[in-house]
Parts: sequence; structure tokens; C-alpha cells
Amino acid sequence: MISLLNILWLGIKELRSLGSDMVMMVFVVYAFTGAIYVQATGTSSEVNNASIAFVDEDNSALSKELMNAFYPPRFQEPQVISAQEVETAMDEGRYMFVVTLPPRFESDLRAGRHPDIQLSIDATAMQQAAIGAGYIKNIINKRIATFFTRSDDARQQPINLVVRRLFNPNGDTSWFTSVVGIINQVTMLTVILTGAAVIREREHGTLEHLLVMPLTAFEIAMAKVWANSLVILLATAASLYLVVMSALKVPFAGSVSLWFSGVLLYLFFATALGIFLGTICRSMAQFALLIILVVVVLQLLSGGSTPVESQPVWLQYLTFFLPSRHFVAFSQKIIYRGGGLGAVWPQFLMVAAVGLAFFSYSLSLFRKSIAVTK
Repeated sequence: MISLLNILWLGIKELRSLGSDMVMMVFVVYAFTGAIYVQATGTSSEVNNASIAFVDEDNSALSKELMNAFYPPRFQEPQVISAQEVETAMDEGRYMFVVTLPPRFESDLRAGRHPDIQLSIDATAMQQAAIGAGYIKNIINKRIATFFTRSDDARQQPINLVVRRLFNPNGDTSWFTSVVGIINQVTMLTVILTGAAVIREREHGTLEHLLVMPLTAFEIAMAKVWANSLVILLATAASLYLVVMSALKVPFAGSVSLWFSGVLLYLFFATALGIFLGTICRSMAQFALLIILVVVVLQLLSGGSTPVESQPVWLQYLTFFLPSRHFVAFSQKIIYRGGGLGAVWPQFLMVAAVGLAFFSYSLSLFRKSIAVTK
């Protein structure tokens, strides 16, 4: 009972210390509000407002029909340029796409000669260029098919491909990036707050004050765990309801309480990682460098930025032991697919096991550090 009271009061001390640090508080608030909103709305994997030009060497009804098939918001109003302007325009970055229609294009199509269309792409915007090329190909093929259906070519396609998108019917990027943003902020902020608290105790000399009290290393560490986890949990809840679900209109298909249970398990690992980094670092500068090396790697290998399946096979085996990978996996199952406990318990178990093992090791290292200080 006395140990629980010590942990409670030490945690309250941590909350007061964090509350007095206005820079850190502003950083936490922005990270879970403005940063997530900007990440969700400022970047997009869809083609949006792409500049396009046509070199029309056919000047036929079909070529005019093809140019009219491109319009906002996916593309800007098509511009007509000459063949001599293409290279200069692409070098200057005026157009992302340039479609060149050859002479006698419509006549050759009617005669069954299968003429070629040249598509020049500015691939410096690699993602937009790759997706936009597919858009342009589909638009041109569909418009040509409807054009000839209205005239003398009534041929039908051999198959009718019906595409049904599950979990994100409109392919809205913000549905994905906003949740990934929360996941990344949970990882980064938890490690930063916990590790900074350990280093701050050492730099301000308050760690020595704690050592003369009848406190154990477990009580000091657990106080930092529950206090910083509470701050991150409240910030995550506010971000989920106010930014993701209200402002961005991202639906939550599964159980909110189940997802927050998984967040609590992950916070146990993240706070243990923060204690570990705060223990081995001797200054905030060292801690900041380790954050770049450790947290950024956790985020990149978690499967939030790129699918785990796209990683090399040997790396997939290694990332299996990263709780961040399982955090992303069960978040996607619960939030997007509406999965229940039966679908996510393996990820929950893995996060809990790795978190417990890492906390035990971090506590042992922290205890040794305190013994050296004494």
C-alpha cells in the first residue's frame, strides 16, 4: 500500500513538472492536433490539380474529345502546345504530363492500325507521376471506346472489371495518414516525455533528492510510466475525437475501448524505451540524437509508411519483434476493418510480452544507474 502511494505521489510530481514546462506542453498539444491535421490534408497519394498539355497533330474530333476528358480537380485545364515546345516545357517544369497525339490518329484507329500515343511525364514528383500515368491511360481508353461506340465501332470489352474498395471506398488519403500520424506521435512523444523526465531529474539534481527518500527504483520508474502514459493517452483521445473523427470525418469501424486497451499496452513499451534512453544518455543533446536513430527507425519499419510485406524477407523477421509493427497492425484491424479481440489478440500478446521484457531490462539498468549515483 505504501509503495502504491509513493508511485501515486511521484507521478503527481511528474505531472506538475511537465505542466510547468510550457514549451513541452505546447509541443504536445501541437503534435496531436495541428501536426496530424497538416499531415492528413497536406499530402495526398491521389492525383490532384496536375498540369497537363496536349500536342495535337491530328486536329480531329476525337483529339478534341480526348482533351475535353481532362478537367479539375484531378487535372488542370489542358493546354495545347506544339511539338517543339515539349522539351522546353518539361525542362522548365510547366507541365507534369504532356500527351502527344500523332497525325491521322483518328483515321488510323478507324482503319484498325493501332496508332501510338506518346505520354511524357515529369517524374520528379514520382508518386503523382506513377499514379497519374494510370489515370491518363484509363481516361483515354474509356473516352476512345465511348467515342467509337457512338459512331461505327460497337465492339465490347471482353470483360467488365468491377472494382470494389473495402474500408476506404473513395480512396481518401486522409483516412490513412491521420491514423498513422497519431500512431507516430504516440511513439515519439511517449519516448521523448519519459526520457526527458529522467534526464531532467539528473540535470536539475532532483534525482539525488529522491535517492535520500525511502523509495525504490521500481517506484520511481513506475511513477514516470503512469504519469507520462496518462498525458499521452489523454492527448491521443482528444486527437482521435476532435481531429480525426470530427474535423477529418474519418470513420472508426471497430471498438474504441478495444483500441485504447491496445494503446495502453503499447505505452508500457514506449515508456520503458524512454526510461532506457534517458538512462544511457548523459545530456539532452545525446538523447535528441538517439531519438532520431531509434524512434524514426521504429516508425519507418512499423508498416505505417510502407507495408511490411514490401520489406526484404530477412527484415520482416526482425521487425516481428518490434512492438510498433504490431501497434500499426492491430490499429488498422480495429479502426478500418472493425476487428474484435479475436482478430487482434496475437498483436496484443506480442506487444505485452516485448513491453514487459524491455521494461524489466530498462528497470534493471535504471536501478544500476541509481546505485552508481548513490
